[in-house]
Amino acid sequence: MLEIDKIQPLIDEINKRVQDKILEPTNAELLIKLIKNADSLDEALNIATLGTVYKRTGLHFAPKLEKKDDTIHYFVRNKKLSFHTDDSKPTHKLIIGDNYKALQNLLIQYKGKIDVIYIDPPYGKDSMGEFAKTNYQNAITRDNLLSMLYPRLELAKQLLSDEGVIFCSIDDKNQAYVKCLFDEVFGEETFIANSVRITTKRVKGDAKGVNQIHDYVLIYGKKENSEIVHRLKVDFSIYDLEDEHVKERGRYLIRPLDNGSINYSVASDYIITAPDGTKIYAGGDKKAREIRIKGNASKKDWCFRWSEAKLKWGIENDFIVFKKNNDTWRCYFKIYQFVDNNLNPTEKYDNHLSVIDGFYNNQGTTEVRNVFGKAVFDYPKPLGLIKELISMSPVKDSIILDFFAGSGTTGESVLKYNQECKTKKQFILCTNNEKTDVSPNGIAYDVTSKRLKRIMTGSCYDGSKNFPWLKDNQPYGDNLDVYEIESVANFASEQGKTPFDVIDETLYGKEKFNSVKEKVDWVCQNFDKTQKLLEE
Repeated sequence: MLEIDKIQPLIDEINKRVQDKILEPTNAELLIKLIKNADSLDEALNIATLGTVYKRTGLHFAPKLEKKDDTIHYFVRNKKLSFHTDDSKPTHKLIIGDNYKALQNLLIQYKGKIDVIYIDPPYGKDSMGEFAKTNYQNAITRDNLLSMLYPRLELAKQLLSDEGVIFCSIDDKNQAYVKCLFDEVFGEETFIANSVRITTKRVKGDAKGVNQIHDYVLIYGKKENSEIVHRLKVDFSIYDLEDEHVKERGRYLIRPLDNGSINYSVASDYIITAPDGTKIYAGGDKKAREIRIKGNASKKDWCFRWSEAKLKWGIENDFIVFKKNNDTWRCYFKIYQFVDNNLNPTEKYDNHLSVIDGFYNNQGTTEVRNVFGKAVFDYPKPLGLIKELISMSPVKDSIILDFFAGSGTTGESVLKYNQECKTKKQFILCTNNEKTDVSPNGIAYDVTSKRLKRIMTGSCYDGSKNFPWLKDNQPYGDNLDVYEIESVANFASEQGKTPFDVIDETLYGKEKFNSVKEKVDWVCQNFDKTQKLLEE
């Protein structure tokens, strides 16, 4: 029988699930009894997972268990791959290694500070190397996909700022399950959209059944009522009128001041006097108004969009137009190009579409080939897609994280966006270094870092400049710090090799500590979370 102190955390978690009304009390009692009689800690952990029933969605899968060991994981700088072109410009980061450990370390500096997260997790065949146990059609086992994503999303949620937004590309076979997982982690109330992305306009003539020409982008915020502020630019050709204010306000269009589909208000159901003294009623019917103001109006009945006070202001500031058609007067308000109806400067956008189309098609392979002169990575996402997603953040100089960075498309997208929009967004990329036939030294060394080095400086690490991208582009500049993840035992005591010696606080946004005590306190307070591992 196990000592109580070893199994007490498991028992506490079972009891918490009862309090949260996830588990029935009788089921919890049975699980606790089994845990107390387990022969080993592994057996006790496996019993505890039987109570892992998810509260919000009812989504069931076999989660990977988190356990704590005595190894601290920390960042070290790869001096060979890091480079600085101009310290007055943004410094971006590339982290090579297990993204779970990378996210744990990022929490030390960036908790609540990441504004945009984009991920394209591995969900197809062979995407995860040896980890890719397979089921139907050699796709990654869904339990593996969900259990791999779950703890990483929990860490990602902690990294997001209050205005933060997370985007996740996913295929149609896994979209429903991954959406449930996002609902579980972030909460259904933070869901913003499930955008359909058109991947091709070419229809396969020999395809059987339905042609698959799309995938999805799930969009969630950090908090309830989160918004994506980017909108599609309005076609200004619809602004076809102008007046004496055109230089300051731009051209304008007009819309009726009355409306039969807004929330009805008696206060907004007033009478307007036309220039010739004629009375104007919302909806144009005097008798209908008399019925409404007696309390017989429907929720979406006729009234005016503006209050009487606002109407008076609009007349005085030339925002109101009276027009007479067939002896009937109507009142209109102006919508200008460059100011709102309070005379504040504004940019005009239409609502963002739920279908992502156009230049978001799969051009990623061509874009990577342009940097390397050959195909070096399978199915990279296109720059246009990620640039568009980045632009939706309400934070101008945002920090963008991609912890399934692959070939580094998110990094190039940020650099291109900064150049085009005069912003100073910063990217943080995390990628493993999986070795393939095309990348014998690993993806991070052979693809991701080399792609960033080439487009940022105009040359590769070996000094070569013979790649097609340079013919049509100027290097972006900026700086790149490359980190790798190493480990040290928390009990290491050999001089120069203790955690307090090997961990460099400057890699976490800190100045060098002035005393050993400050360094010890900081390490002890922050690196405990990096000792948590996931059971395979």
